[in-house]
Amino acid sequence: MIGIVNYGAGNIFSLTAALDRIGVAYGMVDEERDFAHFDRIIIPGVGHAGTAMRKLTESGLVEQISKLEKPVLGICVGMQLLSAFSEEGDADMLGIMPLRTLHFDGRISEKVPHMGWNSIFSTGTNTLFQDVPDGSYFYFVHSYFLEVDVNCSAALCHYGLDFSAAVQKDNFFGVQFHPEKSGKAGEQVLLNFAKL
Repeated sequence: MIGIVNYGAGNIFSLTAALDRIGVAYGMVDEERDFAHFDRIIIPGVGHAGTAMRKLTESGLVEQISKLEKPVLGICVGMQLLSAFSEEGDADMLGIMPLRTLHFDGRISEKVPHMGWNSIFSTGTNTLFQDVPDGSYFYFVHSYFLEVDVNCSAALCHYGLDFSAAVQKDNFFGVQFHPEKSGKAGEQVLLNFAKL
């Protein structure tokens, strides 16, 4: 069963609708003791990373998230929360991944935000992308991105530059795209996570 971290900065409705479509049971993590009820954890997120980190801190869940040994998936801003630092709000994040979250503006000539469908390419074998063909398209909406790192980047996307479309370190996973809005490929990623 998947626990969704409910800290006031996630688009929970579209995520729960996708989990309903693929038949995966879920519940909400509202406080620290709720983590014990779930086998896997999803950290959703939309909006401003600095604000999301502040809300997560205020929820009292940060220390417990950092200690989790069960699979954890950060989605969009939820993935950015796993990084060490974000230029959005000049804020320290959870520090799970030794990566920075950077702004596209000034680094690319393309329109910011990066919005719409784009293809991703795996950097190796990753269980999140089992049965997902390389080059599959996913739905993105973001102005900030995680830099590429050979030790953490699980999949890359190109939009003016290469950035981490997915990351992994130990039991922590993150995807910059929205799997819940990415059709069959996105549903497969969620299903793969549910089977970890």
